[in-house]
Amino acid sequence: MFSLAVLVLLGLSTASQSLAEHLAGHENGTIDANGFCQCSVFLPDPTFPVDRMEKLEMTSNSLSVLVEQELLKIQESVTKISIFEKRMHNLTLRIEKMEGSGLTYTELDFELLKLEIREMEILITQLKGSFSGSNVIVDQLYAEIKNMSLTITSLETLDKNNVLTIRREILSLKKKLQECEEFKNHTNAGPTQPPVIYGSCNHGLISDISQPFVAQLNWRGFDYKSGAWGKDPEPEPPKKELYWQAPLNTDNRYMEYYRYYLSYDNFLLYKYPTQNRVLYGQGSGMVVFKNHLYYNCHSSRDICKLNLDSNNVVLRKAIPNAVYENRFSYTTPWQDIDIAVDESGLWVIYATEQSTGNIVISKLNETSLEVQRTWTTKQYKPSVSNAFIVCGVLYATRTVNTRQEEIFYAYDTNTEQESKISLSFNKMMENIYGINYNPKDHKLYVYNDGYLVNYDLGFHPNAEDAKGV
Repeated sequence: MFSLAVLVLLGLSTASQSLAEHLAGHENGTIDANGFCQCSVFLPDPTFPVDRMEKLEMTSNSLSVLVEQELLKIQESVTKISIFEKRMHNLTLRIEKMEGSGLTYTELDFELLKLEIREMEILITQLKGSFSGSNVIVDQLYAEIKNMSLTITSLETLDKNNVLTIRREILSLKKKLQECEEFKNHTNAGPTQPPVIYGSCNHGLISDISQPFVAQLNWRGFDYKSGAWGKDPEPEPPKKELYWQAPLNTDNRYMEYYRYYLSYDNFLLYKYPTQNRVLYGQGSGMVVFKNHLYYNCHSSRDICKLNLDSNNVVLRKAIPNAVYENRFSYTTPWQDIDIAVDESGLWVIYATEQSTGNIVISKLNETSLEVQRTWTTKQYKPSVSNAFIVCGVLYATRTVNTRQEEIFYAYDTNTEQESKISLSFNKMMENIYGINYNPKDHKLYVYNDGYLVNYDLGFHPNAEDAKGV
């Protein structure tokens, strides 16, 4: 239509020319019945190249998909490198510690180091495969891992020849010195004191606490600062041992995963763990007792009892009047309800509005979780960093400084008497979270800013024993 109009105008504008001359210059022109000149014109392209636009859009979409895929690969690589850096940092600290104290090497330490190096080798191999071509940083990390592996192998050889032998000799000498000291005390100190029997209460209050022994960093890493760990004092047969750990999520509130191991060696080497997810756990006040995990149910005053074998909650029970939602917590947050175990079984430590924030202690029936008896203390709970119970005696701790903690308060539920004490002990990091006492080995299992630490406890003799009866 457009071509026809143009040509009609052209015909009118050239009316002064003869029709024959006009047609002579346009061989494809014709004259219709009305005497109008018409021509057909061929345009090489349509007015708008739709087919080209469609192809361009398809190409653009394809490129967008490829770019998103590459971005995902980069994000995965960044995550893997972050994990790798944390493991490298942990490994560096451990090697520095080993180099700084020449008599602390053990075969188990080397096995753990070699296991971590193998894991990092797998990770760096995956990173190398995710890049199309060579990457200088990844290649450098790969070379460093290989060098570290050779160094550990060399150190292990040296250790087997020298250090372990010396260490065994030193331990033997220490044992002989201890036997001499015991013999001297036996001959010079009059009547002997009865030995402390694990699981019994033939002793008085705590008299001393050992230096911290760092078992390991929790399996989830440095960022998981709060949580708890321990050893089941009465594992269910055929289990002979059960070590567990439950790091909270990085919000320091939500307990989502836990692990347990059936031997201490497996625990140290991260071997053969049973890892489960638990829904709606809260705080660092959990404990494992007789193959069950007891914890504060999320956003409630309830205690959940979870069977470790089935990973199912078999019982849930409210603690009457207990406050929750970070109300009267310990000095670290979300420690509203703290569950403890001693020689007599299960306890719960909490606060109520009626107690105006002072610590309340209740003895629980482990089968039904019913409260059997309750005691209210005069110790304000938010001024306490943590607490535990030994032979019916509540012990409360507080922070002295970033490297020292103190057991400063005791309440005896047997006599309903409280006492001020002062037992300072060292810690690895600043904040103490879960503290769990094990009556079968007299140890405290402490979760210290992500590190799993334990302490040995010593006790005063009973008053009757002290009299030499």
